Amino acid sequence: MAASGREPEGNLVSQVSQLADTHLHFIRNISTGLAIAGVVLFARSIKLTAKFTNAKDIPAKFIEKNVKLRGKLHRITEQGLEVEHVPIRLPFIAPFQKIWHTHGTLLVRLAGVELTPSGKIWLREKLQPSQTLWFQLLNREDSVLDCFILVNRGGFFNVCLNVELLRQGLGKTIHIRGLHQDSMHYWKFYKRLLQAEVKAQKKGKGLWQQECQLQVWANKIRNNNVVQQLKRLTGWLANYVNKYRT
Repeated sequence: MAASGREPEGNLVSQVSQLADTHLHFIRNISTGLAIAGVVLFARSIKLTAKFTNAKDIPAKFIEKNVKLRGKLHRITEQGLEVEHVPIRLPFIAPFQKIWHTHGTLLVRLAGVELTPSGKIWLREKLQPSQTLWFQLLNREDSVLDCFILVNRGGFFNVCLNVELLRQGLGKTIHIRGLHQDSMHYWKFYKRLLQAEVKAQKKGKGLWQQECQLQVWANKIRNNNVVQQLKRLTGWLANYVNKYRT
């Protein structure tokens, strides 16, 4: 009785095992499909794979956390850089991402930098159409993004255009829009810009070159013997007049 009681149970297990073996490929495909669907839904829920064609569509958290987005340069205008956002491509779901893609560009400004005319020329010379770059979100003002723009110079070496322009004396540091000046968050970015500008001033680069030369001439005139004699004569005359009046 005991043996006969276990037989149906054993047969049931055998049948289930055989069924699983027979349809193992099908089950694996279902598991893979469910996993991919989960990744797709998660990526779309946080807009990880979304393509942004309007600054207003970018989540506020992306800007608060200074997320870096990848883009492709279209052209440089007087207002800033027109960049096409290139979303992250995830394995397995890359073919499906094309369905979500739309056309359009974002207007990106160099945060904290007031460019000189030479700076605009420098940008057009250094950047090529369709060049890949990264833009780190700092602020959004209507349909314009204020960002730190990074360009790869080979390997893991990235150049921040905001900093490089100031280092070459091709712009001046200005207030970074949208960031509170009393916050450490603000000074983290602003400090980098100021340090680059100070280096340009010390080396007399770009717009600081003329100022540096004027300072040199001013020092020469100040230390000139004739000027020193005139200063002494002026001082002597002033003292004489004061004594005469008293």
